[in-house]
Amino acid sequence: MQPSPRFDRPRGTEPFAFLRGFLRNPAQVGSVIPSSPQLEQRLVQCARVREARTVVELGPGTGGTTRALLAAMPPGAVLLAIELDPDFFAGLQHAVGDERLLLEQGSAEKLGDLLEEHGLPAPDAIVSGIPFSTMPAPVSRRIAACIAKVLRPGGRFVAYQVRAHVAGFLAPHLGPPEKQWEVVNVPPVRVFTWVKRQGPG
Repeated sequence: MQPSPRFDRPRGTEPFAFLRGFLRNPAQVGSVIPSSPQLEQRLVQCARVREARTVVELGPGTGGTTRALLAAMPPGAVLLAIELDPDFFAGLQHAVGDERLLLEQGSAEKLGDLLEEHGLPAPDAIVSGIPFSTMPAPVSRRIAACIAKVLRPGGRFVAYQVRAHVAGFLAPHLGPPEKQWEVVNVPPVRVFTWVKRQGPG
């Protein structure tokens, strides 16, 4: 039986926590409020989380998207969530309780090392809300290269962004993305989906 996630923090408190995070470090937090339920479900669908065994989330923030991913994942799947902001990380430790969740504090640049530390296979899906448009370009390039390297062939990388910078960093590795808009979100965001090619070339 699939374990029931334990969500201790009321969702009504999340906008305030998110705003505080944005004010602390706007370069690391892509929005002033959390993702809408409509965006969360679009991400679940684009990443095909229901079919995944290993899922990675980069920048879970206050945990709204994390909850949506866990609710859709199969019982035996694993979610590795990597959060840079220490206050968001501390809140997530108390707000989300699910044995399928592995929560790590640090940069997405450490993704390969963290997968290895936990003995996880190449991810079937990576979902990212980290703001590629405001991070230093060298950091964005390193994260993009890492994502492309660790994603399994046929796996999906899904990024939700206010701006389109992420496409410039990922396209050299994964080719052109599929692009969608989610307008039922504040602000409306672009959703980019890549599928890693299988085999050579």
